[in-house]
Amino acid sequence: MTEPNKPAIKAVAGKLVIRRPGIRALRVPLKLVSKPSTPFSSTLLLGYGFAGLIILGALLLIFPFSSASGSFTSPLTAFFTATSASTVTGLVIVDTGTYWSSFGQAVIFCLFQIGGLGFIIGATLMLFAIGGRFGLRDRLLISESLGVNQLSGILGLVTRVALFAFIAELIGTLVFYFRWTYTGAEGASWWTAVFHSASAFNNCGLDLFGNFQSLAEFRNDPVTLLMTALLIMTGSTGYFVIADILKNRHFSKLALDSKIVICTTLFLIISGILFYFVMEFNRPSTLGPLAFSQKILESFFQSVTVRTAGFSTINTGNLSQISIFFTCLLMFIGGATGSTAGGIKVNTFGTLVVTAINMIRGREHISAFGRQIPRQTVTRALTLAMLYLATAGVVILLLTISDNFSIEKIIFETFSAMGTVGASMGITPDLSTGGKIILIFTMFIGRLAPLSFMAYLVRRREQVELEYPHEAIKLG
Repeated sequence: MTEPNKPAIKAVAGKLVIRRPGIRALRVPLKLVSKPSTPFSSTLLLGYGFAGLIILGALLLIFPFSSASGSFTSPLTAFFTATSASTVTGLVIVDTGTYWSSFGQAVIFCLFQIGGLGFIIGATLMLFAIGGRFGLRDRLLISESLGVNQLSGILGLVTRVALFAFIAELIGTLVFYFRWTYTGAEGASWWTAVFHSASAFNNCGLDLFGNFQSLAEFRNDPVTLLMTALLIMTGSTGYFVIADILKNRHFSKLALDSKIVICTTLFLIISGILFYFVMEFNRPSTLGPLAFSQKILESFFQSVTVRTAGFSTINTGNLSQISIFFTCLLMFIGGATGSTAGGIKVNTFGTLVVTAINMIRGREHISAFGRQIPRQTVTRALTLAMLYLATAGVVILLLTISDNFSIEKIIFETFSAMGTVGASMGITPDLSTGGKIILIFTMFIGRLAPLSFMAYLVRRREQVELEYPHEAIKLG
């Protein structure tokens, strides 16, 4: 029997319920943190899948039939190449066009095709073709790999994404083949055109032209450079933004995410063009010897490719120090979420810029284009950027210890690997064994960490009904 004024306390449905006569019941949650994810969560399965893809690719590349010389390839070289291709980074320690046989090149092609579109898409299409069924867990896994929130119609969505990639790569293949055949480019063939088109769309940056020259041979070919840049931009923008544009056909009708991606991408491209054009205009080793129109084309191509693809028409090591620093910033940002690009993503960067503008204007709520951005989105964007920079800092420190190169080259190579870009100042082949292993893990982390971390934050959100007292912290 309960005393008249003594509160009754009992646990109901995981909450502590306190009842007192004349006072509304107070419910206090006993568990404030959601149940931890299982070891076989979708993000871990995504990591396991990429790791399995890399291991399979490396094993195939080790055997003699994968090298042009017919000899075994060292495991480190095979794993580095497989990781670089699977994560669509494009950093290499042996020349793709001369070291690998046709079979080896085909293995690399498959690796960056699967890694670019996401191995989940390929697995989904194969299972769908044989009548496989998908449960909620499978659909969640696919949604996370694509960077979308919808679960309904996911198979149709995946099919459209694959078809979109196929059409883009087919157009690129046709343009490259007929252009190179017409101009008599050395090594022009259907295979070279297919490889280059897929590499550009998937933002991988690998090429078959030999001697680590990338696209230097096509420096004066506007058709090749513009088609390559268009494929890079298409792949780094992603299906979802482009589908939104084709569906609504008017900027005001687009989703907020699409608006931020478009505006941020255009801002970065235009800024890059102006920056490289001004800073490298008279530099003899870069833009100096070129005609005015070629300087504009080179500046445009450089602005597009260094953000995510890694193709080059000029020696990156010949850039001025300020241009190297600016290139690191572009590699840090990368492309759009749900695309083949790396980096923290233009969505994240755009959100941070919008937040800064709102704070400067003294606005309490963060908004853009007439829409309010949830504070959780802003917090996640800031957290992702900080952890990305912290990881890059650790990698830079480890490479400084393992290898004796200048700090600017180490920083550049780190951001290239973290952003899965593939641009290089030429030190990758000369790294020590420890340095190459560090870059292998860096490329793997750079490809999977942003997606996995954001998915982790969503699942680990605490449902707390109580708040601590507020107290200010001195800033500035």
